[in-house]
Amino acid sequence: MQSTTDNQFIEVIDTCKKIFLKKTADYGTSWRVYRMITVADQLYIKAKRIRNIQENVVQKIGDPIEDEFRGIVNYAIIGLIQLRITHDKWDLPVEEVAQLYDESVRAALDLLQKKNNDYGEAWRDMNQHGLTDLILSKILRIRQILKNDGKTLVSEGVDANLYDILNYAVFALILMNNPD
Repeated sequence: MQSTTDNQFIEVIDTCKKIFLKKTADYGTSWRVYRMITVADQLYIKAKRIRNIQENVVQKIGDPIEDEFRGIVNYAIIGLIQLRITHDKWDLPVEEVAQLYDESVRAALDLLQKKNNDYGEAWRDMNQHGLTDLILSKILRIRQILKNDGKTLVSEGVDANLYDILNYAVFALILMNNPD
């Protein structure tokens, strides 16, 4: 039986996936040219915009913060897909992309369920600003790991940070959709 959180996660992801697949139909898999640092930079741009809007309260571009969090979900998934694909083929069929997307989502949901068990869904008591800061922190960690040629001494790797970024963005969207 699925929990409320699982259902809310799936609802958020369904929206993100629809956008992702429509953009894939429009642009193909042009993102396949991205190196991991480019994925980190795209994530940074989205998260930095959210933080600027949160701090300044003045927004001059009409795109809502929710769209930026959805973009963070999708760029995190792009990063996870890039880590999994070992070939240099840049053009992937939409069906294959959908399957890779779903595999990343399943792993993220599995991680979410384990952490929710251990942390008691503490994220539900968090502020959107805190989630944004956590996302930015994870992006900076990815940048540092990449500077270290992908090596860490005792810390988790790029993939673990991408999963956390994905889940934090989903948490923010769940909280925005369910303000009570």
